[in-house]
Amino acid sequence: MDPYALKTLNAERRARRAAVLVTDLGDGRDRIVREGDHVAGELGDAIVRAFRTGNSGSVEAEGRTFFLNAHLPQPRLMVIGAVHISQALAPMAKIAGYPVEIIDPRTAFATPDRFPDVALYAEWPQDVLKRQPLDSYTALAAVTHDPKIDDFALKAALDAKCFYVGALGSRKTHAKRVERLLALGATAEQIARIHAPIGLDIGAASPAEIAVAVLAQVVHAFRARGLLAKGVAA
Repeated sequence: MDPYALKTLNAERRARRAAVLVTDLGDGRDRIVREGDHVAGELGDAIVRAFRTGNSGSVEAEGRTFFLNAHLPQPRLMVIGAVHISQALAPMAKIAGYPVEIIDPRTAFATPDRFPDVALYAEWPQDVLKRQPLDSYTALAAVTHDPKIDDFALKAALDAKCFYVGALGSRKTHAKRVERLLALGATAEQIARIHAPIGLDIGAASPAEIAVAVLAQVVHAFRARGLLAKGVAA
């Protein structure tokens, strides 16, 4: 590998940004393509698929053979609220490959016995997220139903371009939330990215069922990256 390409790739990985190392198997030359860079034609389509799936492999494009080595940060799930939904969601997400972190300043809820083997922060979101910023490979689910806790985290998730942002509550509740987020400086376009009510519409009623609906929506949002930007159905 070209030393400059290796240096660039390592910098992207440290910053939790996705990159694909594209190697022309004909002449051995390689280059780094960052997520969002425009590459035209068949090769560009193959690179979009590599970013979406995380799969590496050889592809034929424009009469040449390339090897695409995809390097994606591991997606993670940040949950705001140590509630019953979170108790069901945490182990499910872990099985699906999404490390979970839970933030809730209410110490009666955020206890290790309720959330064993989970990164748990009994602090305000603004304090935790200052130390551990969100990024585009993070999904955020706000489920406290308390604006004092949820709103800051939702605004931070929108600013960080988290690949998924969901919030618990009815449409009436969300309408009030929209007003508050606008007052915090969020744009209407940003707010439109929030999944509210949270989770796929599967008729979920119990906390465990809601957790299933949320996780399914998170996985769909992650796998649909790139397709939606190109106007292609996931």
